[in-house]
Amino acid sequence: MELTHRAQRAGRLSGFLRGEMAMSTGLMNRLKWTGALLVNGERARTNYPVQPGDVICVVLDEPQPEYPAEDVPLRIIYEDQHILVADKPAGMLIHPSPHRNTGTFANAVLGHYVRTGQHSAFHPATRLDRDTFGLVLLGKNSHVHQRLSDLHGQGLLIKTYHGLIFGAMPEHSGRIDLPIGRRPKPSLLRYIDPQGQPSLTEYQTIRQSGKWSLLSLRPVTGRTHQLRVHCAALGCPILGDPQYGSPESLALSQELGLETQQLCAHRLVFPHPMTGENMDLVSGMEVWQEKTEENGDRRDS
Repeated sequence: MELTHRAQRAGRLSGFLRGEMAMSTGLMNRLKWTGALLVNGERARTNYPVQPGDVICVVLDEPQPEYPAEDVPLRIIYEDQHILVADKPAGMLIHPSPHRNTGTFANAVLGHYVRTGQHSAFHPATRLDRDTFGLVLLGKNSHVHQRLSDLHGQGLLIKTYHGLIFGAMPEHSGRIDLPIGRRPKPSLLRYIDPQGQPSLTEYQTIRQSGKWSLLSLRPVTGRTHQLRVHCAALGCPILGDPQYGSPESLALSQELGLETQQLCAHRLVFPHPMTGENMDLVSGMEVWQEKTEENGDRRDS
């Protein structure tokens, strides 16, 4: 993949890479020894004196991954030459591990790139637990991935989840401000810990019945298992969640036939990392919802 820019001023090449092309210092330093930096088609060092009208080109060749591409159906919500947004199903790991390098979301994405002739790598800007489903945002190269990471760090990447919980929250909408810590290893679980990391979740009730509620959840911070831990801490575990569920929530999950946790990465709002266009993307997947005509549930406005 190539990134190009026509200079409108004079200056060192490094200034254009960091400024107009918003390249991280780490990536720039890695590329300057590989012949990937070109000015008017000729290889150039970062101290090259660029003149107005010169064409700067950065060649981004991604290394081949150690895991295979797999021909797995991929539900694509949005794609262009820079980013990909697709729905991950429940039960699928995001990334291969030393113990498993097939059947993951990364294998499926790589298979899509191979089928469509794209020389791109797997760079997830958002991640989901194995049993959480819905939107995953990826950059197609390390430069775009860094731009997405910067947007995330600036609070410009807004993620909204839909979660089906046991019971109802104390208020129709509100904030859960409870610190989260990690249980002693080898456990991977988290818990509410006064000495843990500050963690904040905003929620709003979308629908409520006598036994369950459908929530819109926004993780202001991004702690591991944050939404699941916060909902459980208020006595309203995510339905279908065997790790943080209560006996009551697990019993209701079984009654409703829910075999996986009902937490969906529903919506992503962010400025496009290369064009600045406002992106507002919604998942094609949803948590379980009982048919309104069969249960007479009320909708809250």
